[in-house]
Amino acid sequence: MPYVNIQLTGDKLAAEQKLEIIQRITKVFVDVLQKDPATTFIVIQEIDPENWGVHGTSVALRRAARARGEKV
Repeated sequence: MPYVNIQLTGDKLAAEQKLEIIQRITKVFVDVLQKDPATTFIVIQEIDPENWGVHGTSVALRRAARARGEKV
């Protein structure tokens, strides 16, 4: 019973994009590991850039700096 947790930060995905991710990841588990798609769970979590940190700061601040042309 695979459980896949996908965490993304950034622009919100459209419902169609989420469905495609779910379908493709499920297919990988079916094709590679012969898992039953009925018991393969895919969870997509969209995390606000303010709530995701890297290199001592938030992704939101890093993106804002990059937009201003600053090296991050």
